[in-house]
Amino acid sequence: MTLREYIEKEIRQHGPLPFSRYMHLCLYGAPGGDPPGFYTRATEQFGKAGDFYTSSDVHAVFGRLLARQFEEMWRALGSPRQLDIVELGPGRGLFAQDVLDWSAKKFPAFAQALHYTLVEQSPHFRSRLDDRFADHIASRQVQVLSRLDDVHAPYESTIVFANEFFDALPVEIVSNRGQVYVAHENGRFVEVFQPPTPEVDDFLDRYGVHPESGERVEVCPQALQWVKRIAAIVPHGFIILIDYGYTRDEQLAGRHRDTLMTYRQHSAGTNPYEAPGEQDITAHVNFTALEQSATSLGFDSFGLLTQSQFLIGIGEHTQFADAFEDCRLPQERAKVALQLKHLATPAGMGETFHVLVLGRGLAKEKAAQLSGLKFSRVFENR
Repeated sequence: MTLREYIEKEIRQHGPLPFSRYMHLCLYGAPGGDPPGFYTRATEQFGKAGDFYTSSDVHAVFGRLLARQFEEMWRALGSPRQLDIVELGPGRGLFAQDVLDWSAKKFPAFAQALHYTLVEQSPHFRSRLDDRFADHIASRQVQVLSRLDDVHAPYESTIVFANEFFDALPVEIVSNRGQVYVAHENGRFVEVFQPPTPEVDDFLDRYGVHPESGERVEVCPQALQWVKRIAAIVPHGFIILIDYGYTRDEQLAGRHRDTLMTYRQHSAGTNPYEAPGEQDITAHVNFTALEQSATSLGFDSFGLLTQSQFLIGIGEHTQFADAFEDCRLPQERAKVALQLKHLATPAGMGETFHVLVLGRGLAKEKAAQLSGLKFSRVFENR
């Protein structure tokens, strides 16, 4: 049975599906993984051979700079005997590999304290992670889990890191006609509309905007559930969330409405009903919802920055030596400079992606000293 046939069968059995259910099936497949979805199929989604790039596909400097920031955070937390980094949705593990390698090379005391947990839903990628980190797993420095709920919490000191994780959570779509449900008629998927659920209405009231005539907006209640689950394993530490997204103020100004997109073989589209399970479906992240949910759970918000501001803050002191250390020839330096430009400038990913940094259990003056937060408005008067 194909995934399309599976979705059609579910609609026949249960009626029109909330868009979030349809999106979940497209991305993660049927229960048990057969048929698989986009993220759970045994094919490559990342890099040149896949459907899209992440920052770790561009250059190892992304992981190296974050390793430098993690080490600073470790010291801000009092240099605990063990620091647990929990990465959500690590995929092939390139970022974790870069962090572990650079920490061992540059920050041996931090590397000694570092314990890394990779939470990956895809069986295909978990298998690849097991192979990539076999030595680290054997030494118990790394563990690979399928669910965040399997993390033995709470850790004493923790950093949760999620890069392009929240944009892949299933969303509801609301138009001025109502909430979108997916039906199947005459051999194709069609949209029908029902009154928004109380949960969706409440989300829009608190964190977003209600759509005007002809508009559509996305709502992600699952994001709030994930923040609660993450908060449960961080009694003392940081949460770093990197994604493309927006604030409520930006939505009120008329921006970031109808942000649902598809990606297939590096081509962007807007039709989520094409090729279910064979294309990525994504929506921009509501950072106001993430931030307010976390602060209601006892976290301090240390700022929402652009990726450009965050990376420049970390790399400025060393003049990005982390990027150029391995270069021997001028042409190698030129190539790395272009890759760094793509990561950290407005011309590339630098202004598209934003970084939300949250913390719990440490003084704000210590957070203010972190290089990645140099340009945070939270600490403008320091």
